[in-house]
Amino acid sequence: MTARTRRVWTLQPSRFAALTRGRARLAWVAVLLLVLASLTALAVPALTGDGDVAARTADRMTDLGLYERVVASMKGGDPYYVAASDAMRAGGYPLHPFLTMRLPALAALEALLPGWTSVALLLALAALTAVAWASRVGAALTGLFPRAVLVLLIATSMLAFFQPGLVLFHEVWAGLLVALSLALRRPGRALEAIALGLAAMLIRETAALYAIVMLFFAWREERRGEALGWGIALLLFAGVLGLHAHAVAGVTGPLDPQSAGWAAFNGPGFFIRALATATALQALPIVLGALLVGLALVGWASWNDALGLRMFALLIAYGTAMSLFARLDNFYWALMVAPAALVGLVFVPDALSDLWHRALDRRRITVTTVTP
Repeated sequence: MTARTRRVWTLQPSRFAALTRGRARLAWVAVLLLVLASLTALAVPALTGDGDVAARTADRMTDLGLYERVVASMKGGDPYYVAASDAMRAGGYPLHPFLTMRLPALAALEALLPGWTSVALLLALAALTAVAWASRVGAALTGLFPRAVLVLLIATSMLAFFQPGLVLFHEVWAGLLVALSLALRRPGRALEAIALGLAAMLIRETAALYAIVMLFFAWREERRGEALGWGIALLLFAGVLGLHAHAVAGVTGPLDPQSAGWAAFNGPGFFIRALATATALQALPIVLGALLVGLALVGWASWNDALGLRMFALLIAYGTAMSLFARLDNFYWALMVAPAALVGLVFVPDALSDLWHRALDRRRITVTTVTP
C-alpha cells in the first residue's frame, strides 16, 4: 500500500511515495551515498583563484579575449576560419584536433549584430528561459512560499546567464537553449524543443549529449515521431560537424599545436564543484555548495514527472562526461546544465518526507474471510 503522506510543497506525491518499505530504506542508502559522493568536491582544487594557474592564464589570451578578437576580425572582413585560426595561434591555443575550434554559428551572429543587440538577445533569452522554468515547475507547487523559493533557486542557478560580459561565451548561449528546449518540451509537442536543441548543438557541440538523452527517452517511451525528430537533428549536426572538420583542416597544418586531450578522470567531485562554481553557490563554502548540488539531484530524481526524470538523467550524463573527460580548466562545461540545475531543491522537502514515511511504514493488511 502507498503511505498517505502529507504534502509539503508539491501538489502530487513524489516518485518515492510509491516505494515499498524495503525499497524506501534502500533509497535512503542511495541518498546518503549521493550526499557523501558530493563531498568529494572538497578534494578538488579551487577552480578559480590565485597562484601559478592564474599567472599562466594572465600571460596568454583569455577565452573571452579570443572570441572578441575573432569577432573583430570578422567584422573587418576576414572569413571565420581564417580569423579563428589566426587568433588561436596568437593566443597560444592548440588547433588539433578540429574540436578545439568552436563552430562558427555564434561568431557569425555576433559579427552581424551590434554589440548592444547581442547583449539584448542574450538577456531576452535568459529571461524567457527563467519564465519558462518558473511556469513549468510552479504548476507543480502549492502555495506562495514554495513558488518564492522556486524563483530564488532559478535566480541562483542563472546568475552567470544574466551577465552581459559573457555574451561571447558559447556555453552561456548553448546552456540557455538546452534549458529552454527542455522546459518547452511536452508529450506530443516536441518540435520547438528539437529546434532549440539543434540550435544549441550548432553553437556548442557538447549539446549533442542533451539530444542523445532526449532521443533515448523518446525511444524508451515509444514516441516514434519525437525520436525521429531528435535523430534527424543529430544527423544534421553530424553533417555540420563534418563540414567544420574539413574547414578547420584547410586553415591548419602539421606544425600547429596539439591539444593535451580530455581524458582527465577528475571524478564526480569535479562536476559537483564545477556546477557550484557555475552558479551563485560559488559564494558559499564549498562544503555547503556541494551538499546543495547533491540534494538538487535527489530532488530531480524524486519529482514524479517526465521533466524531472529527464533533468536528472541530463545531470548524470553531463556529470559522467565531465568526470571522465574534462580537465580542471574545462569547469565551464557545467554551464550547459546550470540554468535549471538547482531548481531540483524545491522538491527535496517532499522527497525526504515521502521517503521517511515509507521507510517507517509498519502498517499491515489484514484479510478477513466472511463465510455466509
